[in-house]
Amino acid sequence: MSDAPTVVGINRTQDGSVAVVTGPGTVYSLQKERLTRRKHHWGRLGDLANLYVPALAALRGPIDLVVECYSSDPEIEHLAAYREEIAQCLTFRDDRRVATVSHHLAHLYSAFYPSPFARAAVMVVDAQGSRVKDFTEEFPSTEAAPDLLEVASFYTCERGRVGCVGKQLWHGDWADPAGLGCFYYLLTRTIFPGEGNEGKVMGLAPFGQPHALGLPDLPVDGFRVYIPDEWLEIFADRDRFAFFATGTGTFEDCANLAAEGQRAFESALLRVAGWVYRETGAANLCFAGGTALNCSANGRLLRESGFTDVFIPPSPHDGGTALGCALYGMIECLEQPSEFRWVNDFLGPDPDPGAVEDALRAAPPDLVVERPADLVDEIVRLLDSGRVVGLHSGRSESGPRALGDRSILADARHPELQRFINSQVKGREWFRPLAPIVLADAAATIFDVDRPAPFMQYAAEVRPAYRAALPAITHIDGTARLQTVEEANTPFLYTLLTAFAARTGCPVLLNTSLNRKGDPLVETPRDALDCLRQTSMHALAMPPYLVRKRVEPPVPGR
Repeated sequence: MSDAPTVVGINRTQDGSVAVVTGPGTVYSLQKERLTRRKHHWGRLGDLANLYVPALAALRGPIDLVVECYSSDPEIEHLAAYREEIAQCLTFRDDRRVATVSHHLAHLYSAFYPSPFARAAVMVVDAQGSRVKDFTEEFPSTEAAPDLLEVASFYTCERGRVGCVGKQLWHGDWADPAGLGCFYYLLTRTIFPGEGNEGKVMGLAPFGQPHALGLPDLPVDGFRVYIPDEWLEIFADRDRFAFFATGTGTFEDCANLAAEGQRAFESALLRVAGWVYRETGAANLCFAGGTALNCSANGRLLRESGFTDVFIPPSPHDGGTALGCALYGMIECLEQPSEFRWVNDFLGPDPDPGAVEDALRAAPPDLVVERPADLVDEIVRLLDSGRVVGLHSGRSESGPRALGDRSILADARHPELQRFINSQVKGREWFRPLAPIVLADAAATIFDVDRPAPFMQYAAEVRPAYRAALPAITHIDGTARLQTVEEANTPFLYTLLTAFAARTGCPVLLNTSLNRKGDPLVETPRDALDCLRQTSMHALAMPPYLVRKRVEPPVPGR
């Protein structure tokens, strides 16, 4: 049994999640949605006993400290019940120690301390975080009524020192919203019904005209962003933009609104980042909060903000705050150093050695299980023939991007594969872009990038000479949300991509998340087999096995 301290972090709000940090560098992180199969599943009482402890062996050993994170939703009112749950489900090494950290501070610790920087500015922007009365940090303000909510926070950080330089607060009345997170949330809800569709808006925007509706920029006062009446009037006109909800209205109107909204969002974000740059004098920026999932805006931050480098964690949304809680507890409460750096995102539970075999033994007769002599060569052959192959391997990604352990792969050169995957595999809108993975040493040749991009967080231009050759991953605006692949961080994916390049001369593959429509990333081998059976994927690799369908779906172009 290790004597190294262990800290558990728990996010009790949207995108409920748990994280365990042991010693200076052992880290696990798992989102609730992966276990319940309900996307963006909120944290609730019972999660520890019924979900997290059974799934994550690291929770069954002695614990030194638990740090919880709440937001502005009512869950914090059940604090006593949550503390009782902790007492019943976890074993403490000594006295039971439980702490809380406010929402934006948890985001900060998930972004800055795992970053490569010794010093950086930090920008946290989301729809709403903790109330002032629940803050666990000092911040500059002369008007901080207890029930105001944080919607954006800005910091200057060094290892061992965190200082808040500004925080936008909001009264919480949706009739008078404020902040970039609220703006993009309202924009999304106007075009698409339901929650969690912000990525659809980003993908739709290039199909519209960014000035067609004549809407103004968002007013920016230093770090504060406001929403003009013209935008609120548009957001109230749901019938005009109901094309994706009810079929009324027009695709053109929705695309134009998405384009106008993306333009206004990017412009305001860059102005805020400019204020942060001038105010902090920092060379580097860390960016977290739900808005940090906007890859198009992130690409502009990297190119135009003035910062030398920008780090965005793989889980910048609320799902990453559990890890922020755990790191806060280790660094600030236990005063222990953390050497964890977010070089890859494979932080899920250790694979159960027998889980793949158990799932394959229970596989229905419509699947055929093989163990090829050369699995990589067989996958490459399938991909080169136009087939779509799922990949389930190792520990799962903690964030929402599939980075090689829970992925669907295909040939980026194939002109029909974007349509086929969107319609027959993912079951989603035809306009949604699909992302490329590329060998790191070839990335700058094919894409307009000058640094690694291992987490699929930035949109970059596909160089004009390669756009026609890579139609399945080149979006209508000529960009792609790429992931660079290096052997040290993703060895199986690197071997596979290297073999594909050797066979075809192309160091690029299409990569999208291994899941069905409306589902989160798959977690277990059984989840992966269900995904294979219920979509038109042609095969599933679960090293060392390859699973095919006895009756193969149509192959695009044949």
